[in-house]
Amino acid sequence: MNWGKVFYMFFTLMSLTTSAAFLYEHSMVALFIASSVNVISTLMKIGVRNLLSAELLAGSLVADLHLIPAFFSLQFYQNEPLAIGLVIGAVIANIYTLVLAIIESTQQKVDF
Repeated sequence: MNWGKVFYMFFTLMSLTTSAAFLYEHSMVALFIASSVNVISTLMKIGVRNLLSAELLAGSLVADLHLIPAFFSLQFYQNEPLAIGLVIGAVIANIYTLVLAIIESTQQKVDF
């Protein structure tokens, strides 16, 4: 088992689920956790040289650039509708990233 890929997929999926958790419970803590996990997921994608690595990194950066402003809009401006809209964009970007990761996994040669 490739443990690097396990951690990579774990943080990618965790990015999606923590963003969805904020949509359920509009909490500052949930949004901070979602942003933090997504930044970790992005950092794990830097330097990876796979078939779709550029697309995966771009999708993760898009989610970062939705979650971080959402956190600031909720923290400093108390603009909850804007934060929710930005988090929905991050969820879409994370779904895109997961779909690409699954496609990439099916394209790789399996060694037994």
